[in-house]
Amino acid sequence: MKLMEGKKGLIFGVSNTHGIAYAIARQLFEAGADIAFTYAGEVMEKRVRPLAEEMNAKVIMSCDVTKEDEIKAVVAECEKVYGKLDFVVHAVAFASKEDLQGRFIDTSHDGWNLAMGVSAYSLVSICRNVENIMNEGGSIFALTYLGSEYVVANYNVMGVAKAALESSMRYLAADLGKKGVRVNCISAGAVKTLAAKGISGFDKMLKAATAKAPLQRNVSLEDVGKAGLYLASDLSTGTTGQILYVDCGCHAVYASLEEMEIIANSLANA
Repeated sequence: MKLMEGKKGLIFGVSNTHGIAYAIARQLFEAGADIAFTYAGEVMEKRVRPLAEEMNAKVIMSCDVTKEDEIKAVVAECEKVYGKLDFVVHAVAFASKEDLQGRFIDTSHDGWNLAMGVSAYSLVSICRNVENIMNEGGSIFALTYLGSEYVVANYNVMGVAKAALESSMRYLAADLGKKGVRVNCISAGAVKTLAAKGISGFDKMLKAATAKAPLQRNVSLEDVGKAGLYLASDLSTGTTGQILYVDCGCHAVYASLEEMEIIANSLANA
């Protein structure tokens, strides 16, 4: 029997085959899960529907996570088709391009609200709407990044939004724990995705991560997908309110020897 056989869930945020959301969905599907997919509008439908159909999805719907009525419609359809859900994956984040460069202090009010609404508040809204159709022992998890804890160049308002997401996760874990539902986050390291290309200097970030990581490599999409499988499955029944770091150990290291040498040389040549 496969690990996720008989398990039914919903994933928000799959957009292409080169993203973390897809890597997680693929691991869940191969483990036997039945997955419902959402996409953000007609343009994304052309990308997402074929991927969802490859995984035999029974529910494939448009959903703007900033609109609660659309979340409600998706949840209602999932309840109609599946009855109850065993897992929900929140893999949605967005910030205006101009807010992912330059100075954080110049973030606009509208840019702040957009990043917070899509990237953080949507988790609260989704949890509120799926609460009553989650099976006891169910799992909800979201994707975050170390930029929530440390300053990362050009991550700016997204780092603040991820910090809000992580704090929200802990409060949601307290609320939903009473119903036996777990809520967690995966903090993936720098990994090559189409979304990451929107971050200026991302190639340098990859090189820095390799130099710092105890495993001396960058994390892969497969690594993160497996972590998602762990959190969605019954292997993680005692884990809630946690951030699971999948970054080859980068979060645990202040600076590698290589980085310190680079810094020392730059100071010496200044």
